[in-house]
Amino acid sequence: MTIEVIEVKAERTTLDLLLWRRFRREAPGLVEETLRRNPGVARLGAFLPVGLSVKVAEPDPEPKKGRRAAPVVTLYD
Repeated sequence: MTIEVIEVKAERTTLDLLLWRRFRREAPGLVEETLRRNPGVARLGAFLPVGLSVKVAEPDPEPKKGRRAAPVVTLYD
């Protein structure tokens, strides 16, 4: 697992936006993992201050695209 440091460079940046800009995809549990690695970040509020350095673990690679979707079940059929 690779750990890197990302610096907040723009105003009104949220943690999930910062992670999206870096990795360009959603990764389950990444926000929670980042909050665990950076104690006190949650107390800063919704928007991170410019210049803040955040430690981030690189998420696991995306799963293969060959999986089939589960059938949709509705109550009104």
